[in-house]
Amino acid sequence: MDVITTHVNTDFDCLGSMVAAARLYPDALISFPGSHEKGVRDFLARHPEYFPAATRVKDMDLAAVTRLIVVDCQHSGRIGRFEEIIGRPGLEIHIYDHHPVTERSIQPTGGVIRASGSSSAILAGILMEHGLTLTPEEATLVMLGIYEDTGRLLFPSTTRDDFLAAAWLLGQGARLNIVSDFVSQELTTQQVELLNVLLKTLKTTGINGVNVSIAHASCDEYIGDIAALAHMMRDMENLDALFLVVEMENRVYMVARSRVPEVNVGEILRRFHGGGHATAASAAVRDQSLKQVLEHLEELLRVVVSTRVTASDIMSAPVKTMPADVSIAEARELLTRYNCNAMPVMDGERMIGIISRKIVEKGLYHGLGASPASDFMHTEFMRAIPGTLLSDIQEYMIGGNRRFVPVFDGERLAGAVTRTDLLRHMYGGRGGQTEALYDVESLAYAPKSRSIVGMIAKRLPAATSSLLRELGKTGDELGLQVYAVGGFVRDLLLGVKNLDMDVTVEGDGIFFAERFAAAHGCRVRSHHKFGTAVVIFPDESKIDVASTRLEYYESPGMLPIVERSSLRHDLYRRDFTINTLAFALNSDSFGRLTDFFGGQQDLQEGVVRVLHNLSFVEDPTRVFRAIRFEQRLGFRIAPHTENLIRNAVRMNVLERVGGKRLLNELVLILEEKAPMGAIGRTSALGLLRFIHPALKMIPETERVIQETTRVLAWFHLLYLEDRCERWQVYYLALCDGLRHEEFLDACRRLAIPGRLVARVSAHRRHALSILDVIQRRLKRSSEVRNSEIHDWFRDLPIEILLYLSAKATREEVKRYVSLYLTRLRQVSCMLDGNTLKAMGLTVGPRFRDVKELLLAAWLDGKVSSEEEELSLAKALIGSKNNTTVSKRTH
Repeated sequence: MDVITTHVNTDFDCLGSMVAAARLYPDALISFPGSHEKGVRDFLARHPEYFPAATRVKDMDLAAVTRLIVVDCQHSGRIGRFEEIIGRPGLEIHIYDHHPVTERSIQPTGGVIRASGSSSAILAGILMEHGLTLTPEEATLVMLGIYEDTGRLLFPSTTRDDFLAAAWLLGQGARLNIVSDFVSQELTTQQVELLNVLLKTLKTTGINGVNVSIAHASCDEYIGDIAALAHMMRDMENLDALFLVVEMENRVYMVARSRVPEVNVGEILRRFHGGGHATAASAAVRDQSLKQVLEHLEELLRVVVSTRVTASDIMSAPVKTMPADVSIAEARELLTRYNCNAMPVMDGERMIGIISRKIVEKGLYHGLGASPASDFMHTEFMRAIPGTLLSDIQEYMIGGNRRFVPVFDGERLAGAVTRTDLLRHMYGGRGGQTEALYDVESLAYAPKSRSIVGMIAKRLPAATSSLLRELGKTGDELGLQVYAVGGFVRDLLLGVKNLDMDVTVEGDGIFFAERFAAAHGCRVRSHHKFGTAVVIFPDESKIDVASTRLEYYESPGMLPIVERSSLRHDLYRRDFTINTLAFALNSDSFGRLTDFFGGQQDLQEGVVRVLHNLSFVEDPTRVFRAIRFEQRLGFRIAPHTENLIRNAVRMNVLERVGGKRLLNELVLILEEKAPMGAIGRTSALGLLRFIHPALKMIPETERVIQETTRVLAWFHLLYLEDRCERWQVYYLALCDGLRHEEFLDACRRLAIPGRLVARVSAHRRHALSILDVIQRRLKRSSEVRNSEIHDWFRDLPIEILLYLSAKATREEVKRYVSLYLTRLRQVSCMLDGNTLKAMGLTVGPRFRDVKELLLAAWLDGKVSSEEEELSLAKALIGSKNNTTVSKRTH
């Protein structure tokens, strides 16, 4: 006879696992060893049809059991009367569990025990592998088990298997409305009262250098789901390790949560006949009072809580390394040979970086197999010593998505701590188990999150905040997750004004934009190729909307191929960590900030950092953006990121970038308020040669650019109505040292439109010749008529005039430009052409000469009224010596 059972105080993971196990063992009886948690009792009372009939233990002949299938448990002390048959000769025991194996675990003859967020996910995965199906009711129960034990797939212990199982269960018809009813319930009145008591009794004590918190309470009646209170208190008070001890009815219930490896709560609560993981555990104690349990717990903590674990306690040694001169292709061979995901790169005896398998594989994808691996290695890494605290290493690995920390004894590489080492320590890995047993990615991608609702209310206009909530409501109506992302979020956190809003949608962004626009009287401009849209409001303000997507590059420097993806992949495709932040707009999570890649820390530290080592190979224009953000925000480019820029320059990857893309990035730099710093960094990093080989930051060019900043500031203060393209003035200044043909070549490299190139180059050439004319004219005499100034500058656009003023070394030239822009160009004659014709002047060369002479008279102060102009016109028209009157000295 086959029997499926689980642990006492059955929870939803037990229930879901038993249902899934019943599919694997269709002839087995299902039997509960004891009572259920309140949530399970409520569910079975409301939905008895969801769970097959169970056989009571007292109605069963235990001697007839030939195979015992135990789910979500490995300890005989937690399976009730079934403990009596453990160890009986000939009894098969199959165990399906996600908890770590201990010395007191039952020795199974079959089943699966591996790290996962839930036992339900393990069994669902087995059903998938066997091609078995579930009814919607069964799928709902298994989904309940996953959601409960993974905290709706949000706990750090959640693995890839849990997500895959959840997706499969949805396909089997799992009903999320029922799951939500029982997993996402609001706190009851009794739970709120219990929470208040626990907060009042909360006490934190330092034990062996670790902060351990204990809260206790006593209740007259049973209150369910203490685990939810534990999570809530841990997050509210930001606790490292928390034990809740609550006396209810005739038992003392214990729930524990830990964030630090020094406190293994699973091991501690096993001493109270409970169980769980290193990070989450529970127990129910009989025959002891609350006081006795608390005293026993405190005594146990003094003994069990380890002193601060250091790198030397868990590091692997010796360490496999590779020399600095290996190629990307050779690096893959070494990583494969030694079954490593990351390896130190050595220059002799000195470690200079770390190369990861992920970077190597991407490099090979881009055809870089012959390139030195050292060009793409991580050059920034934590330098641990044998005494470095494990908690510091853990924070670095999780916060920075790192898998490898070298340990040094002086300058000698003494060992390394890998993510496998860390997980093995935290979760009690057994010797001989392979790395595949542990889902290392579950640690790496757990995002940091916090609420910024207060910041949104404080730093954004009320209308903007309201608009964000309206966007979230549309997402709620469509069942789509909506986020504010990118520079808008970055600047909000920095306190910088930026209302240029970008929104991303997990789903169809264009459909979302169309529905939002229809409800708010807006119009939409869509781009189906990229899954993006622009919502345009009646006042012409705009919001950019995009579907979450990933991008990959078929070759370096080319535009990316776009595919629909998750929020995490959407953020990973972005340029720098500071631009990967997002906050939710949906009503139930509004203002919840998500940070997968350490963007908050880099904002705090003022660092511009790429997300991976091939970032500048895939999109070389990010080089210019890194410089622009560094200068605009007053940040610094991270040393490793700067190394990658220099590698990209050395590899000439910017030569593959199209002129338009290069121009767009240059224009953005030149449009900054003070671009001199960015231009200087562009020059220092060797980027100017990709515009033109002769383009260099010589002292004279630097002087002209600095003077351009002053000239543009002066022009801005004039408050003239004329539009000035700032970037063109700076571009002329940047190219000041180029000859005419070189200037044309630079414009062609940047794919500046032909007509604009012809116009600007002609004006530039003319302006430089005028500058020579002015220089010679001033040598003859310092007295210059206004009409001469007007003649020099009348055909030049404002951008050329401002460049001319910046280039000029003589103050007189600057005064002439100023006089022309502020006064002379507004001067005009009062007599029009018709009046001159009526006076007998015929159209022709003489007509033009007379008009010029009349304008010169106004400019030079020889006439100051219409009457005086009329008198002069009559004299000029009636003059017999036309040649004499039309001549003007320049």
